[in-house]
Amino acid sequence: MIGFVGIAMIFIMVFGGYLAAGGKMGIILKALPFEFTMIGGAAAGAFVISNDMAAIKHTMKDIGRVFKGPRWKPQDYKDLLCLLFELIRQARQNAVALEEHIETPQESSIFGKYPRILADREAIELICDTLRSASMNYDDPHQVEEVLEKRIEATFHHAQHPSHALQAVADALPALGIVAAVLGVIKTMGSIDQPPEILGKLIGGALVGTFLGVFLAYGIVGPFAMKLKSVSEDDAHFYQLIREVLVANLHNHSTNICIEVGRQNTPSQVRPGYSELEEALKEVKKDAA
Repeated sequence: MIGFVGIAMIFIMVFGGYLAAGGKMGIILKALPFEFTMIGGAAAGAFVISNDMAAIKHTMKDIGRVFKGPRWKPQDYKDLLCLLFELIRQARQNAVALEEHIETPQESSIFGKYPRILADREAIELICDTLRSASMNYDDPHQVEEVLEKRIEATFHHAQHPSHALQAVADALPALGIVAAVLGVIKTMGSIDQPPEILGKLIGGALVGTFLGVFLAYGIVGPFAMKLKSVSEDDAHFYQLIREVLVANLHNHSTNICIEVGRQNTPSQVRPGYSELEEALKEVKKDAA
């Protein structure tokens, strides 16, 4: 919702200010379809050239996240801590019984309680692979921690690609606007014998290209790129929480300490309260009994 409010503010402030200063929309509206076709078409073409099909689909899919925000909500972080609590508890009580959960998580009664987490392949593989590593009796937990760090970093790098792709388009838009404006000037020069009132409209139409390129770059596409970057950074905390808890488990801390380490390393805006999490863990224990 806040994204729509921001876009509305941009248009109202820019065009409202222009109209309040005595500007006329006629020239802009007349030139806009042609200028937008040139600038938007060139920007789209450059985007397609510089990305493969997977990256294009990834970027188009992520555009909606500008308005939806981060995928993982406060409830998801609480659910993740409860899930990890159950798995670590199971591992310490009966390591053999844990195998059926981490080998076939889609059929697991533990994972099945948390469908949103279960639907995320990366989160599930991260949890299962790390618990599987723990069952191999690693002598040095730092080895697993390093592997986790590199894996999360690779996932984050992939998640950042749409924001980088959009930022590249934003950087190109002002120059493409100049290209459109130059073409407008060329068109104007072909009508140099016309009276001033006609030439004025032609020059005004040409300048719409410069305006549109800068407006789209700094008012729309650039902010979209920044928002996608922020969203991917927020979602990365979810995977970092998995790492914190499971690394604490590898160091043989008590189950409650492992969960508390994860809770305290959760960003404040999505961090469950201590009492709130305790109540959730009591329910988990009750269901397991």
